[in-house]
Amino acid sequence: MGRLVVASNMAQELKQVRDELEKAAKVADDDGLRDDIREHVDAFEDYTVGDQSPDHALMDEHLNGMRQLSDRAENDTKDHLDSALETAEEYRKGLDQA
Repeated sequence: MGRLVVASNMAQELKQVRDELEKAAKVADDDGLRDDIREHVDAFEDYTVGDQSPDHALMDEHLNGMRQLSDRAENDTKDHLDSALETAEEYRKGLDQA
């Protein structure tokens, strides 16, 4: 039962990341930044509806990408990216070590 709750919480974290990234994309003023954010939105959408979950390596790649996006962003876009990043970091901590 405990493992099921953990898995459910982790799935919820992935949805939160996706939702915050979606919000960031919607408020982004720069088309290039918006497109780059959308790539991460699409990846996290796949994780929330598919059978595959990201492992450490994929999460590290996403975390690095989101940090770079946050560095380029301003105002509400940056706030949403930072929120997504914080939740993604929490998700990463919960992954089983390989």
